[in-house]
Amino acid sequence: MVSHAAIAGVGVALPPAVRQDDLWAGYFGRQHTGARRVLAERIFANAGVRNRQAAVSPLLEDVSEWSTERRMRRYQAEAVPLGKEAASRALTDAGLAADELGLFAVCSCTGYATPGLDILLARDLGMAPDVRRLFVGHMGCYAALPGLGAAADFAIAQGRPALLLCAELTSLHLQPPALRADIQQIVSHALFSDAAAAVVVTPGSRTKRAYAVREVAAVTDSTTADHMTWEVTDRGFRMGLSPRVPDVLAVHVRKLVDDLLARHDLTVAEVDGWAVHPGGPKILDVVQERLGLDDGALAASREVLAAYGNCSSPTVLLVLDVLRRRARPPRRVVLLAFGPGLTLYGALLETSAVTELDTSTVTL
Repeated sequence: MVSHAAIAGVGVALPPAVRQDDLWAGYFGRQHTGARRVLAERIFANAGVRNRQAAVSPLLEDVSEWSTERRMRRYQAEAVPLGKEAASRALTDAGLAADELGLFAVCSCTGYATPGLDILLARDLGMAPDVRRLFVGHMGCYAALPGLGAAADFAIAQGRPALLLCAELTSLHLQPPALRADIQQIVSHALFSDAAAAVVVTPGSRTKRAYAVREVAAVTDSTTADHMTWEVTDRGFRMGLSPRVPDVLAVHVRKLVDDLLARHDLTVAEVDGWAVHPGGPKILDVVQERLGLDDGALAASREVLAAYGNCSSPTVLLVLDVLRRRARPPRRVVLLAFGPGLTLYGALLETSAVTELDTSTVTL
């Protein structure tokens, strides 16, 4: 029996990019007047975002008055090719064919349909008829990590590879004009973006560059459940985002990380890679301060926020992809993501440089 599962391939797919300044000048800046406009402009300028991706750009198509039904139809049309591209790239990166997969897991909180992405993409990618499928919905920005945990558990238990896909189209949930003056909606409109990211998880490490999944851990503070919400309305899904979220993270993030690392006889100082979900600049500031990290530790997370925005569930995988593409990739990585609950998820990854490989599965 293999001792661990490993991330053997990563694939990313992005809709067309648009500059944050253009979104403000060409659309969002026109939605506000007076003091509210001044405040909204400051929020957009301080969001830490330079570019975003939009499958449905408000500069070209205003969906703010669309019904949820119409938005869901568009979700299916846009998410299928985007998800297929990310999944195909991850499989190529891992050197695997789709019909070798034993599990296909999909995370998404921005759209629903049946048959869903799991069925349609299993068909379009040529997965085997007996592939198991798992759909994870409405977990929000941290969904990639429970998805990764499920994929890793499957790979170890069944000895077969798994594919995890996270696909989000937040641009479909632009809110109607009557709600645009709400501060929480302004913040959401300034941060969120579209993307798809996929990882292939194999039983054992197939190459030296694979990342073994050592553990996935979580903590939920249910007393703050109302701090982050994602409500289904007749006009799309509506984000609720309390300004107190960073304060809750400040209470819990250090203990989550310390406990996770301690179970593997490690400390924060022994981690050379940090893939932290960039929910916004304040989120990253709090994590950096509470963990005692230098500016370089969260450079990849800030880079992803600036270049892509907050893409919800795929974002932490985008940060991981940046880290693994460095000239000298980190040997030991902690992934952190946060979302409704309030829930904090963490995962510990290690390359073969610090991990004894399962020699029965290694191919160099």
